[in-house]
Amino acid sequence: MKLQALIAGGGIGGLAAALACSRAGCDVRLFERVDAFSEVGAGIQMGPNVTRILQAWGLGDALDAVAARPQRLQVRDALSGRELAALPLADRALQRYGAPYLSIRRADLQQLLLSAVRHREGVHLNTGHIVQSWVESSDALTLRTTDGLAVEGDLLIGADGLWSRVRAQLLADGMPQPTGHLAYRAMVPQSALPESLRSDQVTVWLGPKLHVVHYPVQRGETLNIVVIVHGRADHAPGEWDHAAHASGLRAALAPVCPALQARVQAIPGWRLWVLCDRPPMRGPDEHAQGRVALLGDAAHPMRPYLAQGAGMAIEDAAELERVLAMDALEVPLRLRRYALNRWERNARVQARSARNGDIFHGSGLLRAGRNAAMALGGARLLDLPWLYGQ
Repeated sequence: MKLQALIAGGGIGGLAAALACSRAGCDVRLFERVDAFSEVGAGIQMGPNVTRILQAWGLGDALDAVAARPQRLQVRDALSGRELAALPLADRALQRYGAPYLSIRRADLQQLLLSAVRHREGVHLNTGHIVQSWVESSDALTLRTTDGLAVEGDLLIGADGLWSRVRAQLLADGMPQPTGHLAYRAMVPQSALPESLRSDQVTVWLGPKLHVVHYPVQRGETLNIVVIVHGRADHAPGEWDHAAHASGLRAALAPVCPALQARVQAIPGWRLWVLCDRPPMRGPDEHAQGRVALLGDAAHPMRPYLAQGAGMAIEDAAELERVLAMDALEVPLRLRRYALNRWERNARVQARSARNGDIFHGSGLLRAGRNAAMALGGARLLDLPWLYGQ
């Protein structure tokens, strides 16, 4: 008989898990808390380690139809404006790693995965249901939602994000904590910008207690820009401020160079997000126990300084597909394999992301040393074979 996989969460991680479980031969029931599948319109970068998986899932053409292919990665000093280092991306990523480096709107990636899942037999998508708890027995698991629905399955995947209820029951390790960093995000049509501010590359500006990154999405038609500064917000963590006042942003960016000032001032509106995370994973039990496994931000939320949050969720899903196809093993053993094969890599990416934030936002001697190292190392420092080659 087919395994019955239950999934909490219908974001990028949950939909990737649904596709992976279906490809492994499972029947899938996914439960999403809101009444429609939607993502906030921010952008994400996807390295070859991620696009390689999506291509293997048959989504290469669909990706090409909605994503952008940045020409290079450029790092600049936010105070002086000078280039510190650069790395070719477009042709080089394909030649070296066998898959492209792409940038895409989160909403476009979610819709791409949603379309793929809807074309799979045995996948049932249920919106407007919040997974509240579960009870596990020796041979099954029963999930309960806040509206009283009870569903039996063979395994549960908690892909319900940073504030995961599945994690809360599995690990009981408290809530994610604010990092002290705020992210201002915006997207603007490139046609609405002066020609000098349009871009076909990923550009990262590094400054004391701040950094800015911008890159094209939607086949290059739209520019995504993110400004991360140190500070606190008045609204609760986990909530977008859809009318973010830019006064705090302007004050934080007062010292930056005119070229960066002009780019930020050209953006008509911003959304504000309080960045929260958890410490790096400490062992496989934080990824899976018994018939329950965590995936993506529910397992390993990470700071956005390595551009791998969504990527690690998709890698998790690919590993789930591999272990769930091991028909000779009992379900808990399959999920144990999943946890053992994923936790160390996710912990490394979490730790490297946090370390990058310290380097990006450095001042004084740290800033001077960073700039000198980039001048010497150039593209070699920006390339990440340990990450992209796997």
